[in-house]
Amino acid sequence: MENLHGFVVAVIAFVVLIGVMVVVHEFGHFIVAKLFRVRVESFSIGFGPRLFGVKYGDTDYKVCLLPLGGYVAMTGEAMPGENMKLEADSKEEIEAYQRDPGALTSHPRWQRILIGLAGPVSNFILAFVLMGVYYWFFNEEPKDAIKQTVVEWVVPGSPAAQAGIHAGDIIRRFDSYDNPDWGMVGARMAVNPNQTVSGTIERNGQSMPVSLHVPAENAKTQETETTFAGMLAESYRGPIGVFKVQPDRPAERAGLQNGDQIQSVDGQQFHTVSTLLAYMQAYPGKQITLSVLRGGSPLTLTAQPSVQPGDTNWTLGFEWARPSMQMKPLPFGEAMVKSATFWKDNSTLILDMLKRLFTHKVGVSQLSGPVGIARLAGQAAEMEGYLPKFGLAAAISLNLGILNLMPFPILDGGMILLLLIEGAMQHDISLVVKERIYQAAFVVLVVFFAFIIFNDVTKLPIFTHLKP
Repeated sequence: MENLHGFVVAVIAFVVLIGVMVVVHEFGHFIVAKLFRVRVESFSIGFGPRLFGVKYGDTDYKVCLLPLGGYVAMTGEAMPGENMKLEADSKEEIEAYQRDPGALTSHPRWQRILIGLAGPVSNFILAFVLMGVYYWFFNEEPKDAIKQTVVEWVVPGSPAAQAGIHAGDIIRRFDSYDNPDWGMVGARMAVNPNQTVSGTIERNGQSMPVSLHVPAENAKTQETETTFAGMLAESYRGPIGVFKVQPDRPAERAGLQNGDQIQSVDGQQFHTVSTLLAYMQAYPGKQITLSVLRGGSPLTLTAQPSVQPGDTNWTLGFEWARPSMQMKPLPFGEAMVKSATFWKDNSTLILDMLKRLFTHKVGVSQLSGPVGIARLAGQAAEMEGYLPKFGLAAAISLNLGILNLMPFPILDGGMILLLLIEGAMQHDISLVVKERIYQAAFVVLVVFFAFIIFNDVTKLPIFTHLKP
């Protein structure tokens, strides 16, 4: 976090976001367990010491000290927790659990599998509902948005330039997706680091095949790539608006004023500040000529970009006027279709990322944990519009659902796997053995969790700015 305000916003946004995800996930387990009359001993948001809560019936509804998850504890559930502390010689205790009609182990395996599936399914439903609500009630679009995936500019010498892609090209196919938007292009690049991806572009009405070598992502910073391997997106038309000129910076010294509109840079028409920034990085220190429209009158200014202390980017020093947005809510049916498409595309992306992770095509360092999620949540909270909030929440809910289905002990998928093994064996695995498995898995999970947090911390700006 670069400042205290950003840190506070990120922490609050993270706690709220994860809190909602966990409540929905655990409520799925809870409601199905109650449906099958399994005794739920506690419904916890967070881990560690109990802060506050209320006991109602058999269940202790509580909030704990560490807001990094939560759990539902059911009688007879073998996990390193508060309700199962069985020793190897506690045969009488085990038999008592097995005789208890309210214990999880007293219920048929198919019911226990459904209880395990209920949490991830709840996250899948939440993601679909969130995006359905967004498209039905909001669906923000720039007033002058470009629907096609048009390349605004290509960085000289970049992988895109080497692939023969030019400004004005339209991406008609990328990887396995026809007519992708820029979000999907970026997503496919994210799962294909250091790989060659085929595609099709349209230039002057003719289709041309291209092969783009995707550069390996910077696993330490994990920042959003706005250049798309050297391609800059033409997201909307119109000049670059100047919202506020910063004092004693190149923009002010060049005579740029609030309200000006930059129509071209060195004779090239740029429509987004991302392209302008990429252009200045491609030609570091180069003096640039700005064609500006001020109050309807054209004028020409000359500016000398500079690098601020502690930074590595060449800038002019002005805040850009973001494009005017408009809400175009979709009819219910179209909103649900759009939500289903979001659900499908993002689920496919997550599964593809996991596949590449296990096949060593993507490094573990590219994963984000609590600190990384907090940064994203803080950024989304401060961004204008509803899409960053709804989109991030839906994506994290999908991630949580899919990751919990992985066949690893403690996770829902691990419990389901053990139940399937028991079904094949036609007898239960000892509760003591299960507890030992969960305890070992818990240690592995804690070590992995610590690595992810360390990896997240090394991506913070305070560390990335130390790089040469």
